[in-house]
Order: sequence, then structure tokens, then C-alpha cells
Amino acid sequence: MRVRYKLRLNESYFMGIDAQEFLCAELPTVFRPELGTVLIAGATGYIGGRLVPELIGRGYRVRVMVRAESPEYRERWPEAEIAVADALEKDQLLDALSGIDTAYYLIHSMLIGPKKFSDADTRAARNFREAAEACGVKRIIYLGGLGDTRTTLSTHLASRSQVAKEFKNGGVPTTILRAAIIIGSGSASYEMINHLVRKIPLFLVPAWAKTKCQPIGLRDVIKSLVGVLELPETAGRTFDIGGADILTYEQILKTHAGILGKKRLFMPSPVSNISFYSYITSLLTPVPAAITWCLMESVTHDVICQENEITQLIPFRRISCKEALVFALSREEQDAVHTRWSDSYPPDYELAIKLREIDGPPTYTSSYSLVTDKTAQALFQSITRIGGQQGWFHSTFLWKIRGAIDRLLRGVGTTRGRRSSGTLRVNDVVDFWRVEEIVGQCQLLLRAEMKVPGYAWLEFRVDPVAGEKNRLSVNAYYKTKGFWGRAYWYIFLPFHHFIFDDLIKQIERRSK
Repeated sequence: MRVRYKLRLNESYFMGIDAQEFLCAELPTVFRPELGTVLIAGATGYIGGRLVPELIGRGYRVRVMVRAESPEYRERWPEAEIAVADALEKDQLLDALSGIDTAYYLIHSMLIGPKKFSDADTRAARNFREAAEACGVKRIIYLGGLGDTRTTLSTHLASRSQVAKEFKNGGVPTTILRAAIIIGSGSASYEMINHLVRKIPLFLVPAWAKTKCQPIGLRDVIKSLVGVLELPETAGRTFDIGGADILTYEQILKTHAGILGKKRLFMPSPVSNISFYSYITSLLTPVPAAITWCLMESVTHDVICQENEITQLIPFRRISCKEALVFALSREEQDAVHTRWSDSYPPDYELAIKLREIDGPPTYTSSYSLVTDKTAQALFQSITRIGGQQGWFHSTFLWKIRGAIDRLLRGVGTTRGRRSSGTLRVNDVVDFWRVEEIVGQCQLLLRAEMKVPGYAWLEFRVDPVAGEKNRLSVNAYYKTKGFWGRAYWYIFLPFHHFIFDDLIKQIERRSK
């Protein structure tokens, strides 16, 4: 059943949301065949993952930079080159940037928390700039944050500004785009807004909710990133990019409530503590505290475009905040969210130890199985729908309790959900798990990302047995050292039979 949003749009406009069109098809700029290979640093992130197919679709040779090799990247972007490099390791960057004409820099370290990301951002940018100079890169394009540099900026915005300075001080001409909050399906800002409006009937509005913001739709960000690549005159310059509206944060929430048809009350609040609000937001939304704090720390500053020259250089219609919210809602409704903020959270997920990499066998293993006449295809389709809004089929409340405990400890929790309710790919998140491996229609391996004294995996398997029957099994693997790790296993062991035995029965029952 389709949700009817209360927004007056003509039918052709709304139907256009459903199309899998290239966002840049309407750009007034044109493909530049003389450009060499374009590198995207941060391709596995929210913006980078949307930019890669746009550039490939326009005909560019693209190299994506990732921190660890994974078969998923070659399956996802078969037309692109894959370069493995960490921006904090300069020697690796030299290999990744060799033979590159233009490099997009879409890396930021906000996800590691406010106390560490500023230093990491600066070091990574300096390494990238120096490697780009050594490799003869002709141009860098950087997406930073809006903010009046004449004022005292938040840690988040100050870090973005420092990265921009690092690039401007180098020998490679750099195009810098500065954006405020980005509204799009899967963006952290959008999911914070969406979940708060859905869950809270009464908003206690602090004074900083009256500051001004110029949100920008994801599609306009992508168009701007591609547009400046195709305009040589934008090299070495800085541009502010924003949407069609200048709103307060309170007005953004009211706009979204109107779209959803939700009646929400807004009352002044005597409390304005950012840490308090960011922590509450992290508990009520899928976005963890490390990100909500960094984003909300910036709300005390007006973030609006100081100049609009880019609108003359790249003249396309900038969408309103309301339109951006409708696009995001529609993508969710269609289960067509292509990238999500969780693709890069936790920040070290690419480097996490894999089950096949552990030293020796798991310390503990727990297995449950059943034999069924259901087909492997039907069973595996049922397996890949666990988690997220559909829950865990059985004992979902126990999973939620474990997730709530993890969230109180500033972990990822189960509210992180999943990118798509119907499909999974390697590196997708499923609540507090991440997909480590998918093998045909016979194995799904999940790696735990909740706070746990050790390493944990959950494996689902479908194996043929006699005749046309299949064995459906779930295996829990746990690798740990020390007293607390072992104590953790035995504390939760009594719940395994109750949870896993019934889980595989529900998977088999829901297989069609």
C-alpha cells in the first residue's frame, strides 16, 4: 500500500521519483572525453557511493579508493578500477593516485567521534594532497561544510574548514564545495529528522533550533559535484551550494511533520544543552551518538550560502527542502535506497577481522538446524529479510533489549536497521550486524558490531541433503580471550536455544 504524502505535486513529478534515472541527465554541462581517470576517495560512503555510478554513466573512467579489498566492490562497480589505500598511509596513496587526472576527496572522520576526527581529518588531507602533488594529479574536488569562517565554528565545521585550507595551500588546484545538511534517502540528517518527527508528539524547542540552515537535496549535491568536474573554470575556487530554502531547524521538523500528516506540538524549552539533545536523538533514531553529536554541535551556527555564483555557472533548478524530503520518503517506500550513512559506520568496519582470518577455531560455537523440503531459493530469500523493520521473526523483543543496552553504552544498537528490506549485499548492516559474506543462495555470514568482549559471527546456511530436501542451519561463532569474554558467552548461552531454534523454524515457515 502506497503512502500518500500531503504535498501538492503534479503526477509527472511524483512518478519521476520512481525512475532509476541518472541524476545528472539534466545537467547543462557536458561530458569531457579528454579527462583521464577520475579517482573517488570515499567511494564506499554515502555521497561517494551515489557519485560512482553517475560518473560511469556519463562515460568517465573511474577508480574507486577503498581501505580493504572485497569482492562486493567489483560486483557493485564492474566498470570501475579498485584501488586499496588508507588515507592515513601515504605510501598506499601514491599507488592509488598514480595516473589520476582528477581526484574527488569525500573522506571525513566524523564517525570516530568528536575528540578524534579533527586530527585524523587534517592528517588524511595532508597525506592526500602531498601524494596528489607527487603523482601529478591535475585537480582535486572536495566536499566540505558550510559555515562563516569569520566566527568560531563547531569542531565539526572547523575540521572541514581546516581540510579545505590544507588543499588550498597545496600545489594541486582544488575545487571546494561547501554544503549544509544533506537531505536524501539514507542520509544521517534525513533519518534523524524522519524518526524524530514520527516518534515525538511534543517537541521542546531549544533556542538554537531558531538558527538558520540552507539544506540541500542529495541529487543537487551530486549534480554540483559532476558539474564542477565538467567546468574547467571552477578549478582552484570555492563555492557554497544549498537548496532553494533557508529555514530554521524547527521549520524543517514542521515541514516534515506536514508531509507525513503528523500533528506535532512545538514548545520553547529552557534546556539548550547540545550533548543532552544529541544523546536523546541517538536513542530515538538509528543514528549513533558519535554522529549525532558532531552534526548537532553545528546547529548553533547559521549555515547558509554566503554566495551563489555556482547557480549561474551550473544553472539547474535547485529543489526545495520539502521536495527533498518527499524524494527521500519515496525512495524508502520503494525500497530503493542505494547508499546509507551506515555504509561507513563503524569507521573501521572495512579493517575488522574476518571469521576466516581469526587465529585458530572460534572459542565457542553454537549450532541449530532443521531439514525441510522447502527450496534453497525460498529459504535464502527468507533469511535475507531478517532484521530491520521486519524484526527477527521470533523473540524480536529480546534482540531489541540487547540493542537498547548496546545503545545506552553508545554502541550501534538494533535501531540502525538496514538499507533495504528486501535485498542484501556484502558490507550492508543488519541492525547490530554487518554482512561479511554471501555465497550464492547457501550462506549468509554476519559479523557483530555491537559492544562485546570478543568477536562474534552469526551464520545462516542452506545445504542440500538426501533427495530434494535441504538443511537450514544457524551457527553462532564467538572468539574471545580472558574471563569477561568467557563470562559473556555463558551468560547468554541459555538464551541461544530459545532464540535460534525458533528463529530457524520461523525462517522455514516464511519461506515460499
